[in-house]
Amino acid sequence: MTTFKKTLLALAATLPLLAISLPSQAAMTPYMEKALIDVCKAAKSNSVIKFKGTTKYYRLKTKTVALKLMCNGEDVITFAESYGADKTAARLQKSLGNVRITDVAALTKVQVTF
Repeated sequence: MTTFKKTLLALAATLPLLAISLPSQAAMTPYMEKALIDVCKAAKSNSVIKFKGTTKYYRLKTKTVALKLMCNGEDVITFAESYGADKTAARLQKSLGNVRITDVAALTKVQVTF
């Protein structure tokens, strides 16, 4: 067996071990952490102008923020509403468009026989 084949075989054997040892999520940079904290604070402020300026400054899309940002364990819309920030919560909700959630389990019954 050539040294190239041995090296390739050794690399293939260690690759799964490396994948397991790496963390599942990359560490958040301080810049990104500050950006997300600032967006949460802007959502809490109930100032649509401040919220829009903050998201624009950090080049974040309002829809992405509404769908993916969690502030203190709550989604950003619920977080804003819990602080009485109805204007920013409405702005975030509006960015989602017409969203319908259908509970499929309530509509159909599944029968299992065993």
